[in-house]
Amino acid sequence: MEYRLLGGSGFSVPALSFGTATFGGGNDFFRAWGASDVKEATRLVDICLDAGLTMFDTADAYSAGLAEEILGQAIAGRRDKVLISAKSTFRMGPGPNRLGSSRHHLIAACEASLRRLGTDTIDLWQMHGFDALTPIEETVRVLDDLVRAGKVRYVGCSNFSGWHLMKSLAVADRYGWTRYVAHQAYYSLIGRDYEWELMPLGLAEKVGAVVWSPLAGGKLTGKINRNSKVPAGTRIAQIGTMGPQVPDEQLYMIVDVLEALAQETGRTVSQVALNWVLRRPTVASVVVGARTEAQLRENLGAVDFTLTPEQVKRLDEASVRPLAYPYWHQRRTSPDRNPPPV
Repeated sequence: MEYRLLGGSGFSVPALSFGTATFGGGNDFFRAWGASDVKEATRLVDICLDAGLTMFDTADAYSAGLAEEILGQAIAGRRDKVLISAKSTFRMGPGPNRLGSSRHHLIAACEASLRRLGTDTIDLWQMHGFDALTPIEETVRVLDDLVRAGKVRYVGCSNFSGWHLMKSLAVADRYGWTRYVAHQAYYSLIGRDYEWELMPLGLAEKVGAVVWSPLAGGKLTGKINRNSKVPAGTRIAQIGTMGPQVPDEQLYMIVDVLEALAQETGRTVSQVALNWVLRRPTVASVVVGARTEAQLRENLGAVDFTLTPEQVKRLDEASVRPLAYPYWHQRRTSPDRNPPPV
């Protein structure tokens, strides 16, 4: 397994991380993702560790904490062999203070996650979303306090806009508090908005990307193409996807190229799609999920090859989409001063 430094830190993380949203199946939404119990989760963790995949991504919101509990039991007795990437921000119960990024909620959320995970510290703790009601200074300060207390080693954010992340970094720099070193962001061949502002920001400020949903919620696995619609029983069929909704023809154009490259490289469609994301600038780790051993082993095969520049170009051309304002204006009027990051 390839390891990469996370952002501007000295912390090395595996190129692939394992997402645990499939653990527990605490409600209809998460059951559509998966419902691995402790035994199944332990087996998946075993396979990951054998392959050198040591970082496991979770969140308190995954099945209301059940995923954290199962992960904690699956790694019991081998905490020194794994890295834990966790997230908090979303609602965890009734009442006005059981959500968000306030000092009140984050301290309680961190303590609760530590208990469920059965550990004293979380390696990477991320704000699962931006809280526009809590002052950024309050959030960044409490994260710094948790790092200094040894309960969290590194901090990151998830699903932030460019100004959310940049202002948070500026506040941290102003007061000498702990900086975000990671941004867990959506990025796939059918959703390349990350490249417009967040990727240049990550390059400039040394914030590494931890990519979620690199296979677009299952749309880029090869199960969906011009001749095969959404299979019954899949997560897409049950709850759809959280990513961008693109016209069928746009999706098929991308899948056509993925299928051709899969034949050329002797790989699967999923492996080619993951490999494209893995080689993009700022990407430190790509979160993969699996409900079965077969799915996990297939995803693990995405690391040990590299697409050629010509193959990457074909995927880039098939997946390119019109820029939003002001990016189209910047590229059109000053392309030499505002080049694309890739």
